[in-house]
Amino acid sequence: MAGLDDQTPIPTEIKLHQGSRVMELSFDDGAHFELSYEFLRVNSPSAEVRGHGPGQEVLQTGKRDVHISHVEAVGNYAIKPVFSDGHDSGLYSWDYLYMLGQRKDALWDDYLARMAAAGASRDPDLNPPPASGGGCGSGGCSSGGCGGGGHGR
Repeated sequence: MAGLDDQTPIPTEIKLHQGSRVMELSFDDGAHFELSYEFLRVNSPSAEVRGHGPGQEVLQTGKRDVHISHVEAVGNYAIKPVFSDGHDSGLYSWDYLYMLGQRKDALWDDYLARMAAAGASRDPDLNPPPASGGGCGSGGCSSGGCGGGGHGR
């Protein structure tokens, strides 16, 4: 999160469209974005997805059919979507959501390229189970490294 200031666009409306699995966002500067649930999930700002530093990102596979069960407000600066795969640790600040909307095409193309390079699939039943390691999502962060664990469901 780059930080909120008086120049940060603020959402005026956030709608979840469950049939099409799209979050529709309207901002106070007139910007309007439609972001798929899959796109939001694979670009989660959480440590489970982004890692703890550069080069530690974890490619999110098998998320094509993910749903958002509900969204929780986080103060006056962010939302926390709760996804059907149990992921609920991403705090999507207003500036992060705005950036996702602005860069949607480039971020999606990059994601698809990384999936192709890894030989992975967006479909949940076509991916091998993850190797047990010790990183985020495996329980290896339960001592506090990822915020106390529990996010890697």
